[in-house]
Amino acid sequence: MRPRPFLSQPLTDHPHHVRDANSGLSWHRCEMRTLYVDTDRSQVVYHANYLRYFEFGRAELMRGANYPYKEIEESGYIYPIIKTELNYYTPLFYDDLMYIHTRPAKLELVKLQFDYVITRVEDGEIICTGFTRHCAVNTDGIPVQIDAKTIALWERFPAG
Repeated sequence: MRPRPFLSQPLTDHPHHVRDANSGLSWHRCEMRTLYVDTDRSQVVYHANYLRYFEFGRAELMRGANYPYKEIEESGYIYPIIKTELNYYTPLFYDDLMYIHTRPAKLELVKLQFDYVITRVEDGEIICTGFTRHCAVNTDGIPVQIDAKTIALWERFPAG
């Protein structure tokens, strides 16, 4: 079943954020163009590449919040992915410009989740939705509580 359209409205006080008029949720938004290397023999983006796009969106959200992954790891935390979900609706092709919408979602003691919606810039069509779930671990790989700066990012992300 296709999701409801993603109707983005810019947030004036957050230049890289939009609010989806249908759900009321706020999202960080960045742009990316598909590369030829991302496509398969049928000239569509290979399905596994959407996880790379999710990573790009997540990294841009964190960088935009002044808390890039490099800084997280330097402070002794690592957030490996423990679960993913992707739902595909229509393909992207070589040179398509996409918006990657990312938002912090669930936050638990040692786990957190980012949600994603990828749309085609040209027509707003929803290409893919999904999430990545992560577990906080220290440099020895032992689960630990989520760090305070990450918790603060979840708390100050634009409402909605």
